[in-house]
Amino acid sequence: MFLLNKIGWILVLFPVLWLVACEPQVPSGPDLDPAPKSDEVTFEMEPDQENPNIVYFTSTSGGFKALWDFGNGQTAEGNEVKGEYPLKGVYTVTLTIFTESGQAMNTKEVEILETNPLMLDDPDLNLLTGGAEQTEGKTWVIDSTQLGHMGVGPTTSFTPEWWAATPNSKPGTGLYNDEYTFKLDGFSFDMETNGDVFINGNNAGDFDGAVEAPGGDMMADWTAPDDITFNLLKNDDGSMFLKITEPGFIGFYAGVHTYQILELSENKMWLRFEDSNDDQVWYHRLITKGYEHPPVVLPYKSEHLFDTFDEDGNVTWLTDQVAGFNENYDNPAPVGVNTSGKVAKYEKGESQWDNIYIDLGYELNLHERSTIKLNAYMPAYNDYETVDPDAPDWAPNKSLAMQVAVKLHDTQIGEPWTTQAQVIQEVQETDTWAELEFDFSGFVDREDFNRIVIQIGGEGHHIPGIFFIDEFELVE
Repeated sequence: MFLLNKIGWILVLFPVLWLVACEPQVPSGPDLDPAPKSDEVTFEMEPDQENPNIVYFTSTSGGFKALWDFGNGQTAEGNEVKGEYPLKGVYTVTLTIFTESGQAMNTKEVEILETNPLMLDDPDLNLLTGGAEQTEGKTWVIDSTQLGHMGVGPTTSFTPEWWAATPNSKPGTGLYNDEYTFKLDGFSFDMETNGDVFINGNNAGDFDGAVEAPGGDMMADWTAPDDITFNLLKNDDGSMFLKITEPGFIGFYAGVHTYQILELSENKMWLRFEDSNDDQVWYHRLITKGYEHPPVVLPYKSEHLFDTFDEDGNVTWLTDQVAGFNENYDNPAPVGVNTSGKVAKYEKGESQWDNIYIDLGYELNLHERSTIKLNAYMPAYNDYETVDPDAPDWAPNKSLAMQVAVKLHDTQIGEPWTTQAQVIQEVQETDTWAELEFDFSGFVDREDFNRIVIQIGGEGHHIPGIFFIDEFELVE
């Protein structure tokens, strides 16, 4: 593993071969001078006056050939040569002199006191910082308009299996106004927070005055100091890690400062990092400041969609926020209109919105199919009476609602809910299955819907609840 930082670059440890003075083994003939000895191999060293990481070497040994090993993986030939040392360290320089009678070598050590990052030419460092030519550094931000810009999953996985954030799903938390600038010069890390940061509630003690953010998350007023630096670590297995010196961090603060780089390109970076309190890992997708994703042109079509949960359907369900969703749950009441053995369990948490959704991969043609059907079951054991005193003024529901909302979204805009089509159906009785239909024929002129969202229990409040659905279908 090697480590790039403000101080130096620690290389993979190899067995050390000590270079020692070596006497020649070539015998001298009657017409030859004696073979050279190691103490006769001499040279001078002089650092460059403007850049001490460049050293000039001059052989004072004679002979017809002078070969140099600079101790940094580079070699040269000639009586006057130049060695470049971008990294701090002590290097053993070896000069070998060849004469007609034989050869000999001698060594000296050269000490480089500081790393000169501007002399480095590492491709990954250049992608992260902009390289030596981009002295102002390279600024990155959370890729807030894209699905999965934040996510969470098990420690055994390298994808956010449990939850992936929908576009702009964390407004007002302090996540989307932060900027992270990496500079090659000094390996400096400038963290612009604009006064607030998004933090894990388990780590609220690391910040003074942490408060609840929209959606039940935590945030804190905090401005980063100016002396934060970064390290880039690479392992022999190809894995790469980005380490930020404390107290700096990137994105959502979960008590750690080291991030595994899963992807790094000119304008995109994907990070994976452990949670310091829970057995899980978080994910962030970042882009360079000012970068705009090219538009995605989706086909315009309609397909018969269905899922009975007894057998595999033709849709893939995704969850929003921390909604619990089990697609293989025993029917809690196999009577009446729904006697199937398996259904889906939908668990609303304490978040202000807990949704499940289907990303279609195409723009939905509502001229062909515009009706969504499903069965819903509302258990009586849920608390439908308590009013949430912390529900914001904009919240349409202050308590757990006996309703199912189906929404159509355009995921190619930053705030898809602002142009959504929504149909809400109320359920009149608890502990019985209800057959519901959601008619979107009034939106047939829209050609920008590529996601189907299902929300049960209402939004804008923190009251949890458990519900069940079955027999989902999109029909004519």
